[in-house]
Amino acid sequence: MSTGVVSHHISKQFDDELERIRTTVFAMGGLVEQQLNNALKSLIDGDIDLGNTVIETEVQVNSYDVSIDQECIRILARRQPAAGDLRLVMAITKTITDLERVGDEAEKIAMMGIGLTDKHGLKSYHVGINAMGNLVSQLLHGALDAFARMDSKKAVEVAGKEAESDDQYGAILRQLITYMMEDPRNISGALDAVWVARALERIGDHSRNICENIIYLVEGEDVRHSSIKHMEQIVAD
Repeated sequence: MSTGVVSHHISKQFDDELERIRTTVFAMGGLVEQQLNNALKSLIDGDIDLGNTVIETEVQVNSYDVSIDQECIRILARRQPAAGDLRLVMAITKTITDLERVGDEAEKIAMMGIGLTDKHGLKSYHVGINAMGNLVSQLLHGALDAFARMDSKKAVEVAGKEAESDDQYGAILRQLITYMMEDPRNISGALDAVWVARALERIGDHSRNICENIIYLVEGEDVRHSSIKHMEQIVAD
């Protein structure tokens, strides 16, 4: 991992501002991670109360998004950061956008879970969704851990696992289409399950985005739309 990503400044106040904003991002990330885990648990267990808790938490996630973004704008205007400091602020603004969208997808999962519970609970074909949910939860956790450590190698490792969620998404879709064709009465519940799988697939995408932000922050190179092999080469140099 590159050194000197977060500089020490003559102004201790500037150091404090950067540290405070990083700490707030970690708090937002922890809340969103909890939101996702609760959404998955409410879906699998048919826990409507927990699902409603996920939905209510979205207000707090949005509040974090707005307050952190405003703080970043203030730092850009007053401090005019350069080099690693500028990359840190830019990486944070991109990361909180991805975290806010993960929160949106978690809210959708919770809402779908409530709807599926009303339709007599989960069916056997939701086993794949449970497995995908576990994988995506691990991706998000890994991305947040890499961000906390500013570990670009860990970020590449996590980003490389995102393709597994795409494969699981495709497998779930094929299974659900077969299930709907077997009995039209399954269509309504199966379509809800499709939307859950789609939400999980998007969370995997956002987790990879966070990893790309980390690589940009630490290595100073924009790796959006890059292959995993290219990312590996960057962090190996």
